[in-house]
Amino acid sequence: MSQRVTGHTKLLGLLAMPSRHSNSPLMHNSAFEKLGLDMVYVCFEVGLNEIEAAVRAVRTFKLVGCNVSMPNKSAVCRYLDELSPAARLIGACNTIVNKDGHLEGHNTDGIGFVSMLKDSGVDIKGKKFTLAGAGGAGTAIAIQAALDGAAEISIFNINDEFWANGEKTVKKINENTDCKAKLYHLEDKETLKKEIASGFMFVNATGVGMKPMEGMTYIPSADFFPKDLFVVDIIYSPTKTRMLELAEEAGCRYINGTGMMIFQGAAAFKMWTGKDMPIGCIKNVLGV
Repeated sequence: MSQRVTGHTKLLGLLAMPSRHSNSPLMHNSAFEKLGLDMVYVCFEVGLNEIEAAVRAVRTFKLVGCNVSMPNKSAVCRYLDELSPAARLIGACNTIVNKDGHLEGHNTDGIGFVSMLKDSGVDIKGKKFTLAGAGGAGTAIAIQAALDGAAEISIFNINDEFWANGEKTVKKINENTDCKAKLYHLEDKETLKKEIASGFMFVNATGVGMKPMEGMTYIPSADFFPKDLFVVDIIYSPTKTRMLELAEEAGCRYINGTGMMIFQGAAAFKMWTGKDMPIGCIKNVLGV
């Protein structure tokens, strides 16, 4: 890596807390090296109290762009100059593109999620699924799935600052798509179990299971998962969360969020470089 860094090397990065667990640097730096691009991608530990200053630094240090992850996806929007239609509808941004100091906010999470499902041979069209998490990632997944033809989505969230966001998401889906969406309290385990059983897929889009909540899950036991259920945890570090261990115990087919990370990253990579990410190469690098 140090051998290819020059005085002309362009900088990109991740704004998240935590961020050190991320595979994004390995993915993007491998792609830069494969394509001979003089760019470097690094992690920045940035929380909600620092995100405004971090965006100023993107301008000051003339970064080509950034990814944005928990807990900053919604908060960062107010500090950008322009939002894409997807980012505006979702109310969250996971990709910043710096065009000569004009910062554009985009959201590729939903595209990455649906692309991951297709890559796994899963089609959501005409089907019902249950989703936990009404934050930036959960909203992107729900809206993109609705736009791509999902018939029904049951969204669960705890009664926190994202509950109101969940209400807005349900309203957007019901008013702008043919999909039917409902919002429930994640604390209501009886309803959660019932809704999971009535759908073909369950998706965790919360941070429960990753640091600092590694080893934790809000799923009480493996019997919450019918054997024919497809289980997705968008967390990819650790590669197998406690929730996925329960899915395995129940005999379910399951995947983590590595594929979503790759495909959302590929969309961002295209925005930054104008080139297609070498997906096959990246899968090999990540051992997928």
